[in-house]
Amino acid sequence: MSTDPAPPPALPVRRVRFEYPDDLDPAWNRRLPEFAFGANSVSLLMPYAEPYFIRSIRAALPQLDQRLRPQVESFLRQESGHYRQHRRFNDLVASRYRGITRLERWIERSYGWLGRTRSVRFNVAFAAASETIAFALARWSEAHLDEFFDEGDSIATTLFLWHLAEEVEHKNVAYDVFEAIDGSRVRYSLAMLTTFTLLAWFATLGTLLMVLGSGRALKPVTYVRLLRWSVSLAFAVLPVMAASALPAHHPRDFADPVFLPMWLKQYDPATGTMPLWRAPASVRRGLIFGP
Repeated sequence: MSTDPAPPPALPVRRVRFEYPDDLDPAWNRRLPEFAFGANSVSLLMPYAEPYFIRSIRAALPQLDQRLRPQVESFLRQESGHYRQHRRFNDLVASRYRGITRLERWIERSYGWLGRTRSVRFNVAFAAASETIAFALARWSEAHLDEFFDEGDSIATTLFLWHLAEEVEHKNVAYDVFEAIDGSRVRYSLAMLTTFTLLAWFATLGTLLMVLGSGRALKPVTYVRLLRWSVSLAFAVLPVMAASALPAHHPRDFADPVFLPMWLKQYDPATGTMPLWRAPASVRRGLIFGP
């Protein structure tokens, strides 16, 4: 009788596509536009960071046990869906604010350089560490759902919450690949420091460009809010980063947020739709749909 544990199941692949109106305001939270700018600045990284993760994990596939492959391949399909939807959203952001296109070129060069010059083991460690940070961002966001999202544009809000919910769902996968091909805590810690530095640097630059472009640069409340959220986020993310670098750590040890995974279950695979966040039922269909 076999005692091998059951292979991890494949992840659901939700073929969601967002239709953004041409007049969508990138400051999609009118009460807290600074939060929208911060979220948008993270979105700017997705079309470059996530393809880098995908290439890194794919390069490791020949080294993996066949039992892991169904979950890993479905993880890659989820990531592919994320960056494609953010790419279209980012085009709207870049059309409204000067300097965003140039910033995107810097981001593209940075992740491209890592992919070309680092080893497969480092690149996989980078992907695993990045997924840990994304999970921490998801937990922090759920803790502030009412503050950050209740008065936000329904389409933009649904884009970000759908992505964050799937980050929770696949929090283990990139780490399992890293553990299977390497597992070095030193390499993982270095990759964690690198990905956090890039994220913080580019998110700061993107947020400042949008603050300047929106005319809010001379408003003291802008910087009070950004400082308060930065401190709150640091207290949420840094302990997760530190714990994840411990020798006995595995992402499954982290407690998942409660709401986001439950909300994700509202996806309708027959129609490829997610209900718009807090939108009236009459507009939930048709704005977000499958290919």
